[in-house]
Amino acid sequence: MLIHIHPDNPQPRLVKQVVECLQKGGVIIYPTDTIYGLGCDIFNVNAIERICRIKGIDPKKAQFSFVCSDLSNLSVYSKSVDTATFRMLKRLLPGPYTFILEASKLVPKMLKNKKDTVGIRMPDHKICQQIVSELEHPLMSVSLPMDDEVEYYTDPELMEQRFGRLVDMVIDGGPGGIIPSTVIDCTGGAPELIREGAGAFEPGFA
Repeated sequence: MLIHIHPDNPQPRLVKQVVECLQKGGVIIYPTDTIYGLGCDIFNVNAIERICRIKGIDPKKAQFSFVCSDLSNLSVYSKSVDTATFRMLKRLLPGPYTFILEASKLVPKMLKNKKDTVGIRMPDHKICQQIVSELEHPLMSVSLPMDDEVEYYTDPELMEQRFGRLVDMVIDGGPGGIIPSTVIDCTGGAPELIREGAGAFEPGFA
């Protein structure tokens, strides 16, 4: 199903429809401030396994991210961060970053990697902010499978043609980007750049 949601003024009725789909174990393709992503409820094991099959990845080796609506989720799903790290997060979020933090006990076991960490995302995009806020807990998120056909992961209609039988809903929030988020590891003291993406990173970042 392709559903059109206004990127600047998301229609509450349509946002509620997306959230109801997620609550029933649905898998969605949705826009962020970088590239479109695959998402589901973090507490639905079957939906997470579906996403892993779509991506062709082993759930035990996958690196998932949580899409949060605000910084209050940090205290729930990650262990306490130092003052410098919190200031950095507050300065840069919402924005095109994924921060690797130590996972709290409330993170579902399936979503933790061997290092017991979790990736936290807070995109600067009203559609996913509204969805997560209405859902009342984070989305589990990964990027779409990518290849050389740039058009299909920037055009929601092509995404629906390609993945419509594998997901429950494709949200059309306008053209997507082609550059993923910048990934920063905050578990080892000084912030460490893991992947350079849409967000700027400089030495002495914190």
